[in-house]
Amino acid sequence: MKATLEDLKTGAILCCEVPEPELRPGGILVRTAFSAISAGTECAKVEAAEKGLLGKAVARPDLVKQVVDFARTNGIKAAYNKVKSRLDTLAPMGYSCSGTLIAVAPDLSGFQIGERVACAGGGYANHAEVNWIPANLTVHIPDGVSLEAASLTTIGAIAMQGLRQAELKFGESVVVIGAGLVGILTIALARAAGCRVIAVDLDESRVAKAGSFGAHLAVLASDPRLSAAVQDFSRYGVDAAIVTAATRSAEPLELAARVLRDRGRIVVVGDVGMGVSRPNMYNKELTVTMSRSYGPGRYDLSYEEGGNDYPVGYVRWTERRNMEAFLDCLASQSIDITPLLEHRYPINESGQAYELLKSRGAYTAILDYGICSEGHASATTRMLTKTRLSGSLRLGCIGAGGFARSYILPALKIADHVSLEAVATASGITAESARRNFGFARTLTASELVRDSGLDAVFIASRHSSHAAYVSEALRQGKLVFVEKPLAIDRKQLELVRQAYREANQNGPFLMVGFNRRFAPATIKVFQFFANRQEPMMVHARINAGYLPRDHWTQQSAEGGRIIGEFCHFVDWARHVVGFPIRSVSAAALPDGSRYCRDNVAVNLVFTDGSFANLLYLANGDPTVPKEYFEVFCEGGIARLHDFELLQTVRNGKTKQTKSVRDKGHRRELQLTLQAMIAGRAAPIPIEEIVEVSEATFAVAEAIASGKPVTIPESSLLDANGSGVNRSEQEIVSA
Repeated sequence: MKATLEDLKTGAILCCEVPEPELRPGGILVRTAFSAISAGTECAKVEAAEKGLLGKAVARPDLVKQVVDFARTNGIKAAYNKVKSRLDTLAPMGYSCSGTLIAVAPDLSGFQIGERVACAGGGYANHAEVNWIPANLTVHIPDGVSLEAASLTTIGAIAMQGLRQAELKFGESVVVIGAGLVGILTIALARAAGCRVIAVDLDESRVAKAGSFGAHLAVLASDPRLSAAVQDFSRYGVDAAIVTAATRSAEPLELAARVLRDRGRIVVVGDVGMGVSRPNMYNKELTVTMSRSYGPGRYDLSYEEGGNDYPVGYVRWTERRNMEAFLDCLASQSIDITPLLEHRYPINESGQAYELLKSRGAYTAILDYGICSEGHASATTRMLTKTRLSGSLRLGCIGAGGFARSYILPALKIADHVSLEAVATASGITAESARRNFGFARTLTASELVRDSGLDAVFIASRHSSHAAYVSEALRQGKLVFVEKPLAIDRKQLELVRQAYREANQNGPFLMVGFNRRFAPATIKVFQFFANRQEPMMVHARINAGYLPRDHWTQQSAEGGRIIGEFCHFVDWARHVVGFPIRSVSAAALPDGSRYCRDNVAVNLVFTDGSFANLLYLANGDPTVPKEYFEVFCEGGIARLHDFELLQTVRNGKTKQTKSVRDKGHRRELQLTLQAMIAGRAAPIPIEEIVEVSEATFAVAEAIASGKPVTIPESSLLDANGSGVNRSEQEIVSA
């Protein structure tokens, strides 16, 4: 399919062939008919990307601070690679479209294939021929409303939410400061609601056009008679000001404060400076309210992706209900947006559409997908039948997010005897970026990739909840599989993987999980330091993981949460260093309050040889303190590992200290995995140990919930006689 993407390094707008997104739970697939380009939000995004690195830094000092903080704890090179990886990316554009429903997830009701729908959401309602849209960001289009007009629904909902925040009543006066796309829709809606409307803008042409969209009075912002004209029109001063302008200056708010009546209301919709002077606000006791996009539910993953609606008795106007209300206005002809539909471009000319808007030649441009609908099938077939390379490990990768771009894909790109054949992502859009940057031959959907008979191996780095399904299918298709942690997010998923592994056993299945820290050079030295021990060990690990908000995707139960998703690393590290199976797990968590999400935990692992591991995983610490610290005590020796940069080993009063650049084992892990795949050897971590660590991590979550120790099932143990040193460990030590 065709999609409009932005090069984040240069700001260039490209029309690219990318795979269609796959149907996922909680959403629908929509074949796009029209999508609307926002002259404000989207053009500002393009202009920001067109700036050089220094210009980007000046424009976003908040991001610069994040980079500096990251460099302080992870090193300058890691920070540089992170920034470079981010800029070497093609990003989707668009957030408002309309089309026809072509597929519905089995867990949804209320949708039928063939229905006309309007869709919303950055990253969902893209300028692309097919989009996967969550249910709560999709609304049915009423009869009598064209698909073309409905493509503006999201932007109309933004204007409607601004009006709701202003709490305007029939007959009140409102000044709309900024007569761009959102501004004129606000004007039209306010007029339809029975308000007396004033429009203010810096652009003479937009002031002139404001009257045709419903403004009773339109004034140029630089007109010295502005305040007097507004006062005369409103009689008592304006009741509310809705600021839809976009500028770093605080002048729009200063203007609003001057023309408002005593105890008037300011609603900020646009991206404007907030440094308004106190006297203007204080003397009139003005109220300033922010309007968050198109309504309650925005930026709430539980609402937008999880499909959890807010009860109408408590939240009357959610973002979805605002979308419905805007479409109702179109259906009743309360507002007329026909003038906004005059600039139409085919999808493959989207670059020209953006140039028109950047020149302030129009309020919006509509992308038309009609001419592109027939080319999709042949394009997919062409990609699937591309000539394959021979003599190398033919490899495909599912997932191209930040971690994959920073660690996995660069290593695969430079590996010997490896042919990067195909890449797939959930949306299909980021796959094209990965193909260009890392040299994959083609892009596919994930389901196409795991079934492609031309691939020998599949590397999986997608969202946590998808790992088990992709692993299971890839194993059934006879693929060699590497999957980033976690292998599964619950026991049901783990059993699916185990069943697939058993079914594929006659083919010598290969399954490797990305527990990289056991392959770190410092970890290998710790393992060697305690080789041939005869006594149990005591292991202590402190992980200053850092705070993540409760709505972050890794915190969601549907993705396993941070304990399943990341803490498994440290269970595996302890399991590897001790070298014996885990027998039982105890765990407790600090109270969450309203800030945390069961991610301040203390865990105790008991091993079959009598060893103990005490693991502290913390979200409530200072992020400037290094993240990971390990101590191991055994037979008069101590090993202390500081964030994989400094290793101290002490025995008989003698201390040996080894310093290095931070190396958490990613490179060695992938190197050993590829070598084993190519040579036909077993995976570097035995499947029994992978399953055991997964079971132990699930047990941590269960122990936190129950407050009781959890015994690891015997079937998960590495072997019955307690032998701890296995084939892969010996290979790692010798390597």
